Amino acid sequence: MAPQDTPKTASNETPSVLVSAAEALEAARKILPWMVEIRRDLHQHPELGLEEVRTARQVQGLLDELGIEHEDGIGGTGIVGTLRSGEPGKVVALRADMDALPLQDAKSVPYTSKIPGKMHACGHDVHTSILLGASRLLVDLMPRWAGTVKLLFQPAEETVGGAKLLIAAGALSNPPVDAVFGLHVEPDFDVGHIAVRYGQRNASSDSLKITLIGRSCHAAYPSGGVDAIAMAAQVVSALQTVISRNVDARDSAVLTLGTVRGGTQSNIVADRVELTGTVRTLDPTIRELVLRRVRETVQGIAGALGGEARIEIESGYDALINYDKAVDLVRRNAERLVGEDKVYLRPRPNMGVEDFAYYLSHAPGAFFSLGVRNEERGIVHSVHQPGFDVDEECLAYGAALQVLNTLTVLMSPGPP
Repeated sequence: MAPQDTPKTASNETPSVLVSAAEALEAARKILPWMVEIRRDLHQHPELGLEEVRTARQVQGLLDELGIEHEDGIGGTGIVGTLRSGEPGKVVALRADMDALPLQDAKSVPYTSKIPGKMHACGHDVHTSILLGASRLLVDLMPRWAGTVKLLFQPAEETVGGAKLLIAAGALSNPPVDAVFGLHVEPDFDVGHIAVRYGQRNASSDSLKITLIGRSCHAAYPSGGVDAIAMAAQVVSALQTVISRNVDARDSAVLTLGTVRGGTQSNIVADRVELTGTVRTLDPTIRELVLRRVRETVQGIAGALGGEARIEIESGYDALINYDKAVDLVRRNAERLVGEDKVYLRPRPNMGVEDFAYYLSHAPGAFFSLGVRNEERGIVHSVHQPGFDVDEECLAYGAALQVLNTLTVLMSPGPP
């Protein structure tokens, strides 16, 4: 993709004219061996959230080779690269997460993880390699576009929500970002296929810890105490109605209790029981409603039975809600890149979480899915499984599509 003397100003022409989808994909395929090499190196050396020291060092070295300025050590291991055209224009951010999972790699391939008990089982090595590939292509194309591109290499998506660390450090400001795009590998779709989702894409999450406090006594004389286990039984049963009797059946929410711990001996009335669980919702209003009803229900039951309750709610990730105009943009570019028949509209949101949601609370944008499946080669395992792998051809599609998404915003005269 050789630079040309196209004027570096916004144009009414679509980026499919300035840079055709075929041209972008051809250029991405030319650097595919480079991206594969990066991906396999990262795959062999996985690091958990906020431990991505080697990964960050590799990314920094590659950005240096490409002549891209970067700020390092954000949130501990995060990196923000910046491409400046030298001409005024819009600002686009592209994000890749870098952390791995505490899982043993079970694949028999030359690039199997060399770190026992750690594995890139969610494709973040792929995301990082794609962002580096898109960066390289955008450097080559710099004479064609005006504006700024921010490259967000983010730590700790799987743990503490590294997106918040980058945002707090100003990754979406100075200058402020006009649009932000991210992607995730998707083993449900064949390589060369793209999936998009309008509106609600991922759920929010909140962790519950409920401590029910009674008063112990001899089990032969239960009237002398307050039975925390009896309280817990009522609470568990009642919490099952929080969703079914408070949330419209046409909306989605999940409340799951995962642990119950209490009691010391069979002949002693328990004075304490601890419950833990999770709440997943897709709408901020429903999130607030469910958490309020959890508090009211638990406190009411505990008080009615003569005990007390302590409720701790730890807020997790926000719901990821895509901007429809940004999804339109990705969808059109994907259709140009792979054909309309290979672009899917996801009919339902995912109740899993994704910290890209935090970026979308600060700037318009979209998060989409990149097909990586290849049944003929046995690449069929879902993410977070020890056999997970990808068809590495996906690297070319991902890099090309992110380039098209970026140029669409940079070269459009109106808002993203």
